[in-house]
Amino acid sequence: MKTTITVCAVQQPCNQDRQTNFDLSVAKIHEAAANKADLVVLSELHLDPYFCQNEDYGHFDLAQSIPGPSTEILSTLAKKLGIVIVSTLFEKRAAGLYHNTAVVFEKDGSIAGKYRKMHIPDDPGFYEKYYFTPGDLGFKPIETSIGKLGVLICWDQWFPEAARLMALAGAEILIYPTAIGWDSGDTTDEQQRQLNAWITIQRSHAVANGIPVVACNRIGFEKAPDSDAGINFWGNSFIAGPQGDILVSANATDPKLLIYTIDKTRTERVRQIWPFLRDRRIDEYGNLIKRYID
Repeated sequence: MKTTITVCAVQQPCNQDRQTNFDLSVAKIHEAAANKADLVVLSELHLDPYFCQNEDYGHFDLAQSIPGPSTEILSTLAKKLGIVIVSTLFEKRAAGLYHNTAVVFEKDGSIAGKYRKMHIPDDPGFYEKYYFTPGDLGFKPIETSIGKLGVLICWDQWFPEAARLMALAGAEILIYPTAIGWDSGDTTDEQQRQLNAWITIQRSHAVANGIPVVACNRIGFEKAPDSDAGINFWGNSFIAGPQGDILVSANATDPKLLIYTIDKTRTERVRQIWPFLRDRRIDEYGNLIKRYID
């Protein structure tokens, strides 16, 4: 297995119709392959505008089975270009049972594995609990020809437990497809605090676990139904090294294909000088399984 992998993250708007959004994702995958990428990551639910801004049962019609029509296209593309693809889809598992699901496509076009979003938010403008059942596949890295990928989704990125469990299971890189942005009513100062927190928490996962992180967000304003309000997705996608160092990043507004060649052997060197896994006091962490310690 190669000791280096060229990673791409696609920062794109997703505020048009499904075909337009999908065509842009496909074009960026072709661009990644032309740059000899091994892996390309697409943002969370990249096929559609972010439909969770309100609760509307009509949006369930957007869901599709896995395998299904979109996975068939992406499988064919992965095989044609010889590239590993991470896509996040609205999965219809059964009647009345839906998930926010990441699908990893191997270079031969097969589905290497799935991850169903575990932490589901329920906040103004992010009414995901109405649509998504929490995942039941656990925090298990997906094994591919380029290594073990620790795929998590958006709200999962705020939880150090998720990152740690992926790392303990052998993940060689943490991947966060994301759809996060600002409430248009927030002040500029509050917007900056939120963005800084988002970047910091994911860089901290890289530091605490000694592995690279890929954070891939969408961009653009998406109006809420029946309102002048909406979400301004803040982009700022980035790839960080195992010490939290920003290797490449995007701004808040522009489409961008982030590309970086990661040296996987650096993880071992970093873990040798910062042996956090060695020094964990696993004998004293039992209370972590409690909701709160009274």
